[in-house]
Amino acid sequence: MTDCIFCKIANHEIPSNIVYEDDVVIAFLDLSQVTKGHTLLVPKKHVADIFEYDEELAKDVFSRIPKIARAIERSSDDILGLNILNNNRSIAYQSVFHSHIHFLPRYEDSDSDGFGLKWKTHEGKYSTAELAAVIAAIKENLED
Repeated sequence: MTDCIFCKIANHEIPSNIVYEDDVVIAFLDLSQVTKGHTLLVPKKHVADIFEYDEELAKDVFSRIPKIARAIERSSDDILGLNILNNNRSIAYQSVFHSHIHFLPRYEDSDSDGFGLKWKTHEGKYSTAELAAVIAAIKENLED
C-alpha cells in the first residue's frame, strides 16, 4: 500500500528505531512511547487488521511475540510487567490500518497515568440461554 506509514517503515523508506527485523516482521519503537520502550511489531506484508490474516501469516507473526517480549523485559531491570495489545478497526481504537501489535513495558502503578486497561464487568448480565447462543454462533462460524 503506497500511503501506509508502516509499509514505508517496513520498506526502509522512512526512518524508524528498529529493534528487530527478519523476512516476515519488523519491530520498532512507537513514536508515542506510552511507556519507555513501547514497541510495535508489524508484519511486512500489508494486512489491515487481524481479519485479513491467513493461518500462515498469523503463525509467522504471532510466533515472534515471545521473542520480542523477552527482549523488552530483559532490556531493563525496572520493567515489572508488559501489556501486549492488538487493536482491530477504529471501534477498537486502531488508528493505523496496517496490523500491528503493541508491547507496553510497565514500570510502576503510575504508568497508568494516561494509559489504562480497566473495563466494567458484566458478569451475570447475560442469561445462560444468551451465552449458549453466543457460543453456538461462534462455533458455527469457525473455519477449518
